Amino acid sequence: MSTTGVGALRNISSAYAPATEIEQPTAVVATEGPAWSNVKAPDARSQQSATIAITNGRRALKVFFANPNALFGTGFLCLVIAVALLAPVFFPEDPLSMVGRPFLWPGQDPAFPLGTDSLGRDVLAGILHGSRISLFVGLTATALGLTFGVLVGAVAGYFGGWVDDILMRLVEIFQTLPSFVLLVVLVAIAQPSATTVTLAIAVISWPTVARLTRAEFRAIREKDFVMAARSLGYGHGRIIFREILPNALPPIIVTSSVMVATAILMESALSFMGLGDPNVVSWGSMIGTGRELVRTAWYLTALPGLAIVFTVLALNLIGDGLNDALNPRFSGDR
Repeated sequence: MSTTGVGALRNISSAYAPATEIEQPTAVVATEGPAWSNVKAPDARSQQSATIAITNGRRALKVFFANPNALFGTGFLCLVIAVALLAPVFFPEDPLSMVGRPFLWPGQDPAFPLGTDSLGRDVLAGILHGSRISLFVGLTATALGLTFGVLVGAVAGYFGGWVDDILMRLVEIFQTLPSFVLLVVLVAIAQPSATTVTLAIAVISWPTVARLTRAEFRAIREKDFVMAARSLGYGHGRIIFREILPNALPPIIVTSSVMVATAILMESALSFMGLGDPNVVSWGSMIGTGRELVRTAWYLTALPGLAIVFTVLALNLIGDGLNDALNPRFSGDR
């Protein structure tokens, strides 16, 4: 008999073997060991996501502080913030008050290290107090613009459809108008003040954030972890703010640093044109006051101008550092 026939007979005989000869399944004895981590379970997935977030945050900080440009920008910005907070301590009097002889050059009088302007006002006091207005307008306008822009972009990108169409038409209406022209019109209609300028800058800055947030949400909403959250019965609010938004934050954070710099420049431009708050001193108003005396007293425009330049430069360097730290394409060790 051939080998194939013998194998066939053996298979048939094993199929008809008595039930007593069939191997019985062995009992599984539970042993103590590490807990089984089911990544599909909500608790396990949340714990794993938290661990990954902490690790990525540490790597981002490591990359950010390894960047010398980012360190310089952070250090200078901290100096500006400290100066703004301590300005009332160093110069408790009104910076618009006339305290000395007009046109004192920097270093000419020890009582006025940076000199005085055409009305005898202390230039150093004006620069220190002006930093308070610039930072207040920049940070507040950015916070308002980010809040409204993220909300609009998140709703449009997550739901899509007719909701997306309506919100994007609203964004396009604001973006069809020149930003600075719209800013001048808004401030000119209302009474010029720090609050009015802040709100006007927020109004013209939120569309950019809304489009960026919408693009990020459209790219993330079909990811596996979002689909898993939907299958677990999570509501729209939890999916938007706890699942998608944390993953869309890196480009928004980078954009926020640029928005602060842009807001400071816009406030300075408005004050230079005489549309700022007349009751406070700002870097732009100091430049506007000294522009007619550039040939005879150039320091009146150069000193506040340098303060604007270095502050905006520091914010841009921080933005570049955040981009390198939070964007994995530009980070070799992430």
